[in-house]
Amino acid sequence: MACSKNAVTGRKQLKLFGEATLQQMAVTEYKSFLSQNQVLSETVNKDAEMVQRVGSRIAKAIKDYYTQQGNQAVLKDLETYKWEFNLVNNKEVNAWCMPGGKVVVYTGLLPITQNEAALAIVLGHEITHAVAHHGNERMSQGAVAQGLEIVGNIATANNPKYNTLFNSVFAPGAQVGVLLPNGRNQELEADHFGLNFAAMAGYNPREAISFWKRMAAAGGNQKPPEFLSTHPSDEKRIAALENRMNEALGYYKPVGSK
Repeated sequence: MACSKNAVTGRKQLKLFGEATLQQMAVTEYKSFLSQNQVLSETVNKDAEMVQRVGSRIAKAIKDYYTQQGNQAVLKDLETYKWEFNLVNNKEVNAWCMPGGKVVVYTGLLPITQNEAALAIVLGHEITHAVAHHGNERMSQGAVAQGLEIVGNIATANNPKYNTLFNSVFAPGAQVGVLLPNGRNQELEADHFGLNFAAMAGYNPREAISFWKRMAAAGGNQKPPEFLSTHPSDEKRIAALENRMNEALGYYKPVGSK
């Protein structure tokens, strides 16, 4: 009964948890994370202002994208999002988006993105995971695998079993060896729709190819950056992006153009 068609991707998806509950838990986790890390102010830091600017454009682009498609299900879902975009001073190569639009970019990612368009590619990818409810899907799969009893939209807050499951998917520290990593379908979906959203926001989607090549090179022969541990950058990913490029270019109008 909990397996339904995803309004974003069109794929059948298992969702056992109420999205409102996950968003509530995300707010708590997000506030906790920000309180324990150095958040750079957009008023005094140009990179933080860039993260805010790019993130806001991606958020608007997603709404515009589904408005054009007349997809009322996604638009209704987006009404519940309270977008926040923050840059934290951390050398890790990482970025993530929690349910409800709680986004963080690490300063360690910026030397690899190098420009706004590449940052838009990353944010488009990460935000797609959220709007496509990939985390809900992963939690649901984990709950089934662990034999946890779920009745309706259970209140998971303050329940240790479900808090642990939530943290295994969404906690910022759950990067390497994460209990429930993104699946191949989820990664391909995030690449596909994230590319369209970045293009819709006015950023050249072709930058995705250069960015993922830089990500692959960043690993070298050493242990890959943490961002790569659950976001594999390989030839198949780049080939899939190239196959999707013409579609994305159809949405692309450079920032400032009419």
